[in-house]
Amino acid sequence: SSLEPASARPPPSALLGRRPGAMFNARKKILKDKGAAPTELEEEVAKALFDIEVSPSSDIKADLRDVYISSAQDLEVKNRIALVVHVPFRVWKTVRKIQGRLIRELEKKFNKKHVVFVANRTILDKNFRRKGLQVRPRSRTLTSVHESMLEDVVGPTEIFGKRTRIGVDGSKLLKVILDPKDKDKENVENKLATFSAVYKKLTNKEATFVFPEA
Repeated sequence: SSLEPASARPPPSALLGRRPGAMFNARKKILKDKGAAPTELEEEVAKALFDIEVSPSSDIKADLRDVYISSAQDLEVKNRIALVVHVPFRVWKTVRKIQGRLIRELEKKFNKKHVVFVANRTILDKNFRRKGLQVRPRSRTLTSVHESMLEDVVGPTEIFGKRTRIGVDGSKLLKVILDPKDKDKENVENKLATFSAVYKKLTNKEATFVFPEA
């Protein structure tokens, strides 16, 4: 009852686990580091995910139950906004499975934004032994994490090939060739500049994305 002393009430986090409770809502779709408060945008993304999950007509609702985000940010790309959504690595396998349909659903809800999903991955630098590890897994090296991010950013489109060009000033430009069978799908051709901008923001590396010429 409302007369209950505050100390007797369970904390909000305890209420989240009660399925029929009013607290069990979009907030369960966000897991921030160290309990940090979510931004307004993150709450909007979480609500959109929750709405898709409870929609009777959604064919990805079962998979979406296990999906939550860790952060979201808007990124300006030319004349539009890209919405970059980060998810914990442990739910990435599920996201990957429904990535195309999930992006399509979110893009309907976030008018005209390009939605990009990226998994959180930890890069271990050369001081990994200080962290008590004998061997640094290859999947945790900077190069490998950046390669994986490249695949995340363009997903569900597959990467067909890569070329690296070295500029006169020594700068590297990565040319990423995408699978030609995806060229006409899901507005992908309009997203090539978005892929470049998001990859640059995440890795500080330049990359261009193209489809092979017929």
